[in-house]
Parts: sequence; structure tokens; C-alpha cells
Amino acid sequence: MEALPLAFTTGWASGINAYACVLILGLLGRFGGVDEVPVGLTGNAVLIAAGALFVFEFVADKIPYLDSAWDGISTLIRPTVGAIIALLVAGDASTLNQAFIAATGGVVALLSHLVKSSLRLAINTSPEPASNIAASSGEDVAVIGVVSLAVFHPTAALIIAAVLLLLGLIGVYFAFRAIRRGLARFRAWRERRTTPATGSSAV
Repeated sequence: MEALPLAFTTGWASGINAYACVLILGLLGRFGGVDEVPVGLTGNAVLIAAGALFVFEFVADKIPYLDSAWDGISTLIRPTVGAIIALLVAGDASTLNQAFIAATGGVVALLSHLVKSSLRLAINTSPEPASNIAASSGEDVAVIGVVSLAVFHPTAALIIAAVLLLLGLIGVYFAFRAIRRGLARFRAWRERRTTPATGSSAV
């Protein structure tokens, strides 16, 4: 596997769902015959822990407001996991290359985490839970698909991850513009309701 494309892709995936990323890589390395997956991700302890945390996040990530609370807790975890996976992928690269690859994984994971958590805050302005379930399910599918592709076609997976990250950043921009406009209209409406009508009399 190519280290830098895989670091970017797994960084993006870690920012969305770090435990799914670790679990998919570990399972492919352990049972899928993919020898290039770092051995550190294929151990029983790693697979069990990643599986348990993935199940917890799978549920928590679909509940309005609990998903945002979990995102807050994961702010340090997801970028750290992205950097660790990237460092493991770097393998026998030189120290400088290892540092660059690890930094790539960590920074991309942080960016994708911020995109995910920001969009969830925007989605939580809607009172119904269906949007949270749809968004979370879509993220799960995307992470599993992109990570699985990255193991066999790292460059193609990098392109897909980069496009998804860019679309996410654009989505955050437009989502918060819409929220600001909505809040401004609500404040204007509330002021009209609370401000007593005034009239003028001719003298």
C-alpha cells in the first residue's frame, strides 16, 4: 500500500468514525489476507476494543444532541487515531517521512472531524431524528467503503476522500449561512411581536 494516500484516506475516515476505520483495517489484515495492513491493528485486543466502541458510536451517533456530545468527547481521539494509523502505515520510512505522513493523517482527521461535528450541529437544529440517522448511516457506509477501497486502490480512495472532505467543507459553509439567515429572520419576527405598535397623530 502507498503510505501517503493511505494516510490521507484513513485520516479522513478516522475523523468521521475512528473505530470503524481501525476495525475495517484490522479485519482486512486479520481475515482478508491483506498482509500490508500494519500488524498492530490486527491483534485480538485491538479488534475487540474497536468493535465494542464502534457499536457504541453506531448507536450514539444517531441520537440528536448525544451525537454532538460524543463529537466533543472525540475531538482529541479521532485526530490522534488518524495520526497513529498513518504512523503505522509509514512503516520503515525515514524519520522525516514518518513525521510528514503522521502529520498528514492527524491534520486530515482533524479537518474531517470538524466538518462532521459542525454539520451535526447544523442538523440538530431540526427537531426530527430522521436526518441524524440518515447522516450517520451515510457516514458509516462511506467510511467502510473508502477504507476498504484504500487497501487495494489507495490513489483512487485518496481522490474520493479528498472530494468528500471538500464537499463537507462546502456543506458546512452553506449550512451555517442558512442557520444565520434563519436566526436573523427569527429575531426580526420576535422583535416585531414584542415591540408595541406606535402611531403618530397630526397636530
